Amino acid sequence: MNLDMNTTESTAQTAEKFNWKQCWYPVCFLQDLPKNRPYSFSLYDEPLVLFKDKEGNLVCLTDRCPHRAAKLSDGQIIDGKIECLYHGWQFGTDGQCLHIPQLPVDAKIPANACVKSFKVVKRQGIIWMWAGEVESALEQDIPIIPELDLPEFTCVNYIRDLPYDQTLFIENVIDPAHVPISHDGVLSKKEYARPLEIEVEENTIAGILSRVKGAGKSVTSRGRVDFIAPNLVLYKFSFQIKDKSLNAGTALYSIPLGKNKCRILHRNFINGLTWFINLKPRWVHHFQTNNLLEGDMALLVGQNVQIHQLGESLKQIYFPLKTSDTLVIAYRKWLDKFGSSLPYYQGYSTSKNIDSHELNNKVTSLDRLLQHTQLCSSCNRAYQVTIRLKQTFIGIAIVLAGAAIVADANWLQIVAVFAAFVMIALATGAGKLQTKFERSYTRH
Repeated sequence: MNLDMNTTESTAQTAEKFNWKQCWYPVCFLQDLPKNRPYSFSLYDEPLVLFKDKEGNLVCLTDRCPHRAAKLSDGQIIDGKIECLYHGWQFGTDGQCLHIPQLPVDAKIPANACVKSFKVVKRQGIIWMWAGEVESALEQDIPIIPELDLPEFTCVNYIRDLPYDQTLFIENVIDPAHVPISHDGVLSKKEYARPLEIEVEENTIAGILSRVKGAGKSVTSRGRVDFIAPNLVLYKFSFQIKDKSLNAGTALYSIPLGKNKCRILHRNFINGLTWFINLKPRWVHHFQTNNLLEGDMALLVGQNVQIHQLGESLKQIYFPLKTSDTLVIAYRKWLDKFGSSLPYYQGYSTSKNIDSHELNNKVTSLDRLLQHTQLCSSCNRAYQVTIRLKQTFIGIAIVLAGAAIVADANWLQIVAVFAAFVMIALATGAGKLQTKFERSYTRH
């Protein structure tokens, strides 16, 4: 799918009725997919599991064993088949049941002992699933970003679960006006807050295309902010470094895991500066991205609670400005027009299956370890190494302290005590680094 939206829309969308099942959903970055174990996720609260078969092909099934409804993702992969942990039923590429240990050897496996399967493909380093029937999957509808196929562009990928609905996330990231205030000192500065010139070029079933002026450091700065329905918000902008013109962007993919939870796939890309970007490991880049996302999270969880408690339409609650909220309102009105097929949604003046009693006010809004570190292959590896280093330094410090006690020579005692203090200092540093993978950023 070309992001200029001049291509022909898929047959499922041409009747101006949006069908959420006739869409591709981003599951995770390929680099974050576990190699030898199932990967669980959900789509609108429907549990799903992803794994690789014996040939390395991706398989996506409903994460529910037809025997007794146990989660298949709790099981293991054996010879490219997923095995239920409860009774050992095994399922293959198309969801067919291939083995039931409790059946006699000569018994035929029942035809209905199968699991629904979904089409999955890899594009630009992301695993995509098609929510509808496999036969109807149209790979040309995957929202490809042309720049990412060019060798001069490099990118940094980031994944995170958020404790609020996908539509609230999209509302947040389609709003450039909040950046100087909410991300003061992290991404921007308060003094850059100003009225914006927002021009909506297209607003169709395929999404919303717009140009924004004044959203950066300069009053004259210009860029694109596009919503590619239903799962992508794309920023593109250009700037100068000395005599070189650079093009950059941020792609913000998301998948609606369920009510009040979504997963985001955040991707920054730029042409040039590859050497500079590669100087830092991926997990170091993620510290800043974590701070950026967490600058909004507590605010959005609180906003979500307020909206549910009021129980009114957003049209009654919001007081929008044309110089800041144009895209936010355009997106919510897009949901009014095209959201009727969604399992649930909240548009600007309409909504569906939104129940204030379903909101869990006790949800942990800031949990970096659970929401990011355990999902990210780079951060999880660095986190485990940090824990081991901390334990090793402490162990060496204890041994050195013991050696200082039993040493006969004063100089040996001095050396052992000094080395023990060095180990303690290194353990303290490793401990501080460990907390960066666990604890969330707060501005106050």
